[in-house]
Amino acid sequence: MPHLWQVAVNSPIRNLFTYSDELGSLRPGTPVTVPFGPSNRKVTGLVIDASQETSSKFEIKAIFEAHPERPALSPILLQWLQWLSDYYIHPLGQVQEMVFPPLKKHSNRVSKKAPIIPTVDKVEPPSLTEEQENVLQQVSIDGFQTHLLHGVTGSGKTEVYIRLIEKVLEQGKSAMVLVPEISLTPQLVHRFAERFTDNIAVIHSQLTDREKTNQWWSAFEGEKKLLIGARSALFCPLPQLGLIIVDEEHEPSFKQEEKLKYNARDAAIKRAQLEDCPIILGSATPSLESWNNALTGKFKKLTMKNRVSERTLPAVQTHFLGGERDSSLPYWLSRELFHKIEKNLEDKHQSALFLNRRGMAPSVQCFSCGFISMCPNCDITLTLHGQHHLVCHYCDYHEKLTDDCPDCTEGSLQAYGLGTEAVEKDLQKLFPEARIFRADRDEVHSREALEDMIAGMEKGDIDILVGTQMIAKGLDFPNLTLVGLVLADVAFNIPDFRASERSFQLCTQVSGRAGRSIHPGEVIIQTYKTKHPSIAFAKNHDFIGFAEQELENRKTFGYPPFGKIASLRLSGLQAAEVEGLGKTLVHFGEQALSHFKDLPEVKIMGPTPAPLARIKNRYRYHI
Repeated sequence: MPHLWQVAVNSPIRNLFTYSDELGSLRPGTPVTVPFGPSNRKVTGLVIDASQETSSKFEIKAIFEAHPERPALSPILLQWLQWLSDYYIHPLGQVQEMVFPPLKKHSNRVSKKAPIIPTVDKVEPPSLTEEQENVLQQVSIDGFQTHLLHGVTGSGKTEVYIRLIEKVLEQGKSAMVLVPEISLTPQLVHRFAERFTDNIAVIHSQLTDREKTNQWWSAFEGEKKLLIGARSALFCPLPQLGLIIVDEEHEPSFKQEEKLKYNARDAAIKRAQLEDCPIILGSATPSLESWNNALTGKFKKLTMKNRVSERTLPAVQTHFLGGERDSSLPYWLSRELFHKIEKNLEDKHQSALFLNRRGMAPSVQCFSCGFISMCPNCDITLTLHGQHHLVCHYCDYHEKLTDDCPDCTEGSLQAYGLGTEAVEKDLQKLFPEARIFRADRDEVHSREALEDMIAGMEKGDIDILVGTQMIAKGLDFPNLTLVGLVLADVAFNIPDFRASERSFQLCTQVSGRAGRSIHPGEVIIQTYKTKHPSIAFAKNHDFIGFAEQELENRKTFGYPPFGKIASLRLSGLQAAEVEGLGKTLVHFGEQALSHFKDLPEVKIMGPTPAPLARIKNRYRYHI
């Protein structure tokens, strides 16, 4: 009699399905192809466990084959995938698809692109600071432990990571480094290549499918012992995993919002626990959840308060944008910041201006009747690019800007607000001799473009860098001495209980790009709210003071880490149907709660329209 297996099939169904094994060579963790549905279409799946089914009213179909291009997974990785499926309530058959590379293993095509891992000369390790030595002594690479490394910007966290990885590799094990932004990867890879030469694999979304596949196999087969990548790299089944590092652990980009909605930091902690290896969470501005875990002893807290080589943290000034303005300057540029940029150009030093908005302006408006150009598919204003190009950043809808208002036909549409493209154009007029580069997703949309931007900064070919979040953290440019936050208020009014925390982190991280070499750094934060706690604490580089105040606020309202919040997002083509389903779910939830008197206090709120109530013609409500 053939063996029966439970298989997780790549479909949006959470059930496991029973299949017969006439091959006789399968085990839990084996990827397979199976017939599925009435038409017996061929789909991928993963063998999970032996089936206890003895009889069935349905025909038990036979597994076609063990998947020829996918290797079997270890029991530990299989257990981790099952945890992800249960914890994030997502079908296991779809979760397991994230493990495997996009293409077949072998290809005869020769890439014409620059190598992913640069060829660099090996460098001697620098001398460690007392704080770095102290941190290294506190980390054991044997057994599971979550460490929170709180080190100010420029304190040498990367060197600590490198020394720990060296220890792990000496034991014949592999290591994984996760970063939140692709923009951090080229510099980090270069830094690691100087110490680990050709022992590195890289996985992130800017690679082609062929590059991802080649990198995946080099890591899986143990040819490369160190894997560096964005959140998706966490799914690579590294053999003998001995260390996981999550750099900039506070970053929201570690959360995936589509398909499997997971937090890579939390998933990495669970994987480290199952692999029985240490995990390091590093940040100058830890998330308040991680900080509270360190305060309560759940995580081991490691601290580095000083920059390396006795370099000082940059001096931070705030400037009130609502005061008297210089009519000869653009409305967004204070006299102080203008003169600082001017002097920096004279001194042959680099400047960076940060604004987390792309385009010329975030909206266009008729000031006669008040009409604002909106996307027809999404509840969001259209962003102006160039002089006449209106774009939706959510659905990619495009239209041409007309001279006359389409609503009243009397007024004209004018740019309203500020974007990086407008900042760049104003700077070109003010400093025509300066070499200015704009770093946002419109300008830097490939791995090569990103590497060119970083090379230009390192070689001194760029005088002023204008950018979005892409330049806000992790990057290290020795000649960058001035950083300006053009409009720090952008993140204050987002409907999110973490808005103050995110604003503080952003101000601190952007400020940390300045003065990372022998030249002291300066930071100017332009804002309409100079007394906002995020800015006041960031100005003094006071993370602990901010954390104490913000945790007290969270405790009052029962927000995380003192309470838990789950969000259910519903979407559909008809607003009334989506809202109706939401009301049904809320009623069902309240009825269910009435039967569980011993549960902690649970409140159900909603359904209400989501902050972005319509995207791509789908109406969105949340509970």
